[in-house]
Formats: sequence, structure tokens, C-alpha cells
Amino acid sequence: MLKLTKKADYGLMALKFLAEHPETPAFSAKDLADAYGIPAQLLAKILQRLTKTGLLRSHAGMNGGYALAREARTISAYEVIHSIDGPFFITSCTKGAKSCELTPNCTIKEPLARVNETIAGVLKSISIQDLAEHEPAAAKPAEAHKLVALTP
Repeated sequence: MLKLTKKADYGLMALKFLAEHPETPAFSAKDLADAYGIPAQLLAKILQRLTKTGLLRSHAGMNGGYALAREARTISAYEVIHSIDGPFFITSCTKGAKSCELTPNCTIKEPLARVNETIAGVLKSISIQDLAEHEPAAAKPAEAHKLVALTP
């Protein structure tokens, strides 16, 4: 089963929250954690990583906290997941040039690589702004169809 890590899920939730509150200059890690019931220490580490990769800005001081480094519409779900978890692959054989002992007889490497590319493409097409403006699944049948078609 394909599944996001908790860290990636928490990162997406935090950025979505920031996108939903553009009028507030910054939120502390505790504010963001409290908004979703996420462990504050874990979220703080995730936010630091997202800051290091340039998706968030951090502000020190009394009114400090975290804010989006770019407009929410320019940050993709893929960027957030990649920043937190690194590259993702649905199978280890698509990781690069190193091949396994089954390569000469393998019939699934290329089809699975295409599935992996399709998933990455869908995630790249979803912005944090899209998540913040989320409508019920029935309102976006084209997107729902894409994701359902990828479900094993």
C-alpha cells in the first residue's frame, strides 16, 4: 500500500494551515501543533527541515514563528514530501542504475517506473493553495479519477 509518512502528512498539514491564514505573519510550532493535535517537538523538527529546504521562513523573537517562504500556489505537495522524506519510490528497483539479480528477466521495472512518475506528476500538480481551498471530492471529479486510477 502506498502511504505518506506521518512526517510528510504533518508537513503538508502545517503548510496548509499557513496558507489558510495569510493574514497572520507567523505561527509558532506550538500553535501549528495545537491546531491539529500534532506532537509539538516532532512538528518543530519538520518545520526546521522545511525551513532549511526553503519552503518556510522562520522568524526569531517574541512575535516569531514560521511563514510560507513563497506563495502557497507555487509550493507543490511533491516539494513538501520530497523535502521531508527525500525521493520516493514505489519499489526499490526504480531507485537508479544499480540493478538486482532479476533484472534480465524482470517485466515490471518499467511499468512501475511509469506508475512512480505518474504519482510524482500528480503530487507536483497539487499546490498547497489547492489543499487550502480543498473542496469535497465530488466537486473535482478529474482529480479524484486520477488518484483513484493510481490506487492499487
